[in-house]
Amino acid sequence: MRWALVKVCVAVTTMVVVAFAVPLGLVIKEMARDRAFSNAEREAAAIAPALSITTDRKQLERVVASAGSDSGLAVHIPASGGAAAVDLGRQRAADKDITTTRELGRASTTGVPGGSTLLQPTALSSGEIAVVEVYVPESETSNGVGTAWAVLAAVGVALIIGSVAVADRLGVRMVQPAQRLVEGAHELGEGKLGARVPEEGPTELRLAAVAFNSMADQVVQLLANERELAADLSHRLRTPLTVLRLNTASLGDGPAADQTRAAVAQLEREVDTIIRTAREAKPQTAAIGVGAGCDASEVVRERMDFWSALAEDEGRKVRLAGVDRPVRIPVARADLVAALDALLGNVFRHTPEGTAFAVDVHNGEDAVIVLVSDAGPGIVDPDAAMARGRGSGSDGSTGLGLDIVRRLAESTGGDVRIGSSVLGGTEVRIWIQLDGRAPVRRGHRGTVRRRRRGVGVS
Repeated sequence: MRWALVKVCVAVTTMVVVAFAVPLGLVIKEMARDRAFSNAEREAAAIAPALSITTDRKQLERVVASAGSDSGLAVHIPASGGAAAVDLGRQRAADKDITTTRELGRASTTGVPGGSTLLQPTALSSGEIAVVEVYVPESETSNGVGTAWAVLAAVGVALIIGSVAVADRLGVRMVQPAQRLVEGAHELGEGKLGARVPEEGPTELRLAAVAFNSMADQVVQLLANERELAADLSHRLRTPLTVLRLNTASLGDGPAADQTRAAVAQLEREVDTIIRTAREAKPQTAAIGVGAGCDASEVVRERMDFWSALAEDEGRKVRLAGVDRPVRIPVARADLVAALDALLGNVFRHTPEGTAFAVDVHNGEDAVIVLVSDAGPGIVDPDAAMARGRGSGSDGSTGLGLDIVRRLAESTGGDVRIGSSVLGGTEVRIWIQLDGRAPVRRGHRGTVRRRRRGVGVS
């Protein structure tokens, strides 16, 4: 916008300068020519009184010499009454031009080498017509024209430079509010909900700033309302959870009873976490610092211990690999637990009893890959499964499980892929970046299968 305004001002100012400077330069040139010929007419008029009195050659030579223009002044007197024609000075005009001027009886100009001549007819006492020739050099007709044109060019350049400076200042006044508006939009998009822009500048940009600030206020209010709603809804779960916890006390002892009580306790903790997170005044946008995160091997072993009891009841074969040594990842423990529970819960929910499944952990230099695969019927449309909220609800699915996994991987710069496993069913690959960089797109299927063979899962 700024440079566009400068270009427009330069174009308009240049057209105005050309429209006025060119005609004015031509007028100055014509004025210089008129001034030169006016001087020539005065010189010719100075000779006229002497011609009306006498035609004596010696007297006329003294008159021409006293005029001080003997080099450019000539007098042509025709022959009359037996007297010979008299020509004084240097003749530059052609004879036919002199004859024509004498016959017409009016002054004329004609071009000659190096300039022009003024031919002025003058009546003699004898009734004949003499012609006074005044030479006007080209330098006199253009005297001062070059200087005047240089001044006009300098004035034109100064006007153009001045217009550029004015347009640049106006452009800055217009562009700065727009830049602040762009910066505010970027900050708001990055999660900085306190981003606002000054309501200043041209009317249109000022109105845009007002609208942006109003929108930002509404976004903050909507997010606050959503947090309160999530907290309220989560708080309502406390009552049925309390009933469940009391009922688990009557289950007695045994693995199933212990698992049920552990599940209720974990559910209470998750609800408490949801309430605390929803009540937070600021969104969690800070990156995980050094030393934060969790041990992926430990979390996977713990969750597999939890789900293995249910797998044993349903006759499912379980394979676990890659968890024999610590694997540190930049992911909060609770987030990894939620992601694994979502994937393993999908295996139990969407595959028949007796279907085998496996969990593999691969530790690389820049990434950790967690594979959850099963021998079920597979996923017909992986893209639809990855979309948030696509669950029909008929099978108890809300469509949020895989979205939880996706957000966990993308928070580290990784991603999630769904494909076919070597077990014959679905394979969900969670790519967790260790350095926060975007994952390198490679032949995932081939790479994953080679690594899986390396850990003995086939």
